[in-house]
Order: sequence, then structure tokens, then C-alpha cells
Amino acid sequence: MSEARVLIVDDEEEFLENIAERLRIRDFLVDTATSGDKALEKIQGNIYDAIVLDLMMPGIDGITTLKQALAKKADLQIILLTGHATLETGVEAIKLGALDFMEKPADLDLLTEKIKQGRERRLELDAATREQAVREALKKYGW
Repeated sequence: MSEARVLIVDDEEEFLENIAERLRIRDFLVDTATSGDKALEKIQGNIYDAIVLDLMMPGIDGITTLKQALAKKADLQIILLTGHATLETGVEAIKLGALDFMEKPADLDLLTEKIKQGRERRLELDAATREQAVREALKKYGW
């Protein structure tokens, strides 16, 4: 099985490149975006197993990006990452549909596990969607 395809979104370019390289070394397929707007564009045309999304960014912040991304693709597995964590924000992110909420600096082993969980969850959702489509086709055609 190939490694997970992940989108890292952060306006801090040095951090972004550092974490992207560290994940590539672990054989992840990594794409990056420096803003919520750019992330939403990439989400439109690509399939990601997980998205690691910074909470505090200029323009569209992480919570707004989370909401808009999930409105476009409800099966996205989004991990919010921030250096400005509050319990309230973490709870809000999870209620909105985030897979998890982590503080910077991220423990790379823990982040790797969260990304793998996101991939597994997305694959399970894809399988359930395909299974439902087959059931509907069988019902429709009476097989």
C-alpha cells in the first residue's frame, strides 16, 4: 500500500517546508499551500488522505478553511495544527468535523499516526460509499 497523500497548509513558509520535508522522508506524498484560499483550490482538484491545516493564517483562517473545505468534500480528514491553541477552539474544530487538533511544535510521530488514521478513515468512507452505490444499482435493476 502506498503512503498517504497529505496537504500541509501553513503561512509560515519555513515551518511548511520543514514539516513537508520531514514527512517526505517518511515516504508521504506531500503537497503544500501557504493560505486557506490556495488550499481550497488544491482540494478542488486533488484527493488527499489527510490535510494538516494551520489555525492562524492571514486572510481565511483555519476554522473558516475547515468549514469551506468540508462543505466541498465532506470526507476530508483535517488535522488542525496551531501554536495558539485554546480548548474552545479545539472543541469547535472537532464539532465542525476536524479529525484532530494538535499544538505546534507538532510531535512528528504523533502527527504521522494522525495522518495514517485520516487515510484509514477516508478509505473506509470511500468503501462505504461504493458499497451503497452497488446496493442502489442492484435495487434499481432488480438483481
